[in-house]
Amino acid sequence: MTPGPRPSGGEGRPAASAEETEGLVDLNRAVGKQVKLLRERAGLTQKELGDRLGYGEDLVSSLERGRRTPQPEFLDAADDLLGAGGLLKATKEDVARAKAKSRVKHPAWFQDYARLEAEAVEVNFYNNHDIPGLFQTERRTRALYEMRKPLLDEETIERRVASRMDRQQILTRWPPPMVTAVIEQVVLQRPVGGWEAHKEQLDCLLELGQLRTVELQIMPTRRAEHAGMGGPFTLLTPTGKPQVGYTEVQNVARLATDIDEVRTLAARYGSIRAQALTPRESLALIERMQTEDEH
Repeated sequence: MTPGPRPSGGEGRPAASAEETEGLVDLNRAVGKQVKLLRERAGLTQKELGDRLGYGEDLVSSLERGRRTPQPEFLDAADDLLGAGGLLKATKEDVARAKAKSRVKHPAWFQDYARLEAEAVEVNFYNNHDIPGLFQTERRTRALYEMRKPLLDEETIERRVASRMDRQQILTRWPPPMVTAVIEQVVLQRPVGGWEAHKEQLDCLLELGQLRTVELQIMPTRRAEHAGMGGPFTLLTPTGKPQVGYTEVQNVARLATDIDEVRTLAARYGSIRAQALTPRESLALIERMQTEDEH
């Protein structure tokens, strides 16, 4: 078992300097402004651009505001679609160079997990009080950090939001990891951030649930037997390495690498998935919840 994170954030690499981190943020903002200008010139909304490129509206919004680092594939596709004449494609090297120098800052207790997640080939979540960070919209993430007690300052909130949005890029990389998640029904009934943000989050889950690499399941609240009463956990398989377990309670993180402990978590997760609704049933339930919220 690994009891806690290494302060360096993993692999012996030094933390990025403030100048390097700020440099990436400034570059993201500059590229985002270019995307917005070109999009508006083409007469497209963020949703329309996202639909044509195969990305969500939330992602396009985050990119335009510089809160997320654009992937090379996005820059290539957006350049062609918006008739940028190579303007966006020309930024790929600068973005890659800046990203290599700067690592998004995660809380110290979370850095080990974030490093493993970034290289994962498979991630499995069981969540009983919130939606997995990889599935959260920016509005929901921001609302969660704004309600945190004790209060976080604005700079910390912005950094944490950017970090979570940056993590989500593993869902659109190639090859993407296989991701499964079981979420308690009650989590989807809590309108974190208000009803508009909640509806946006449900829409996002429906989109993610359609991906070939994502299997989303809902655990009904009225289920009499439940193997997950011990609390939430994550099972993660890094590239070329054994599966590990991860638990997090009140900002205290723990990576489990003991073979027997991980095997127990894996068996428990199998039971949880068997007790939950199927992926198809789960998406149908989310659609019904959307309709109920509208009324």
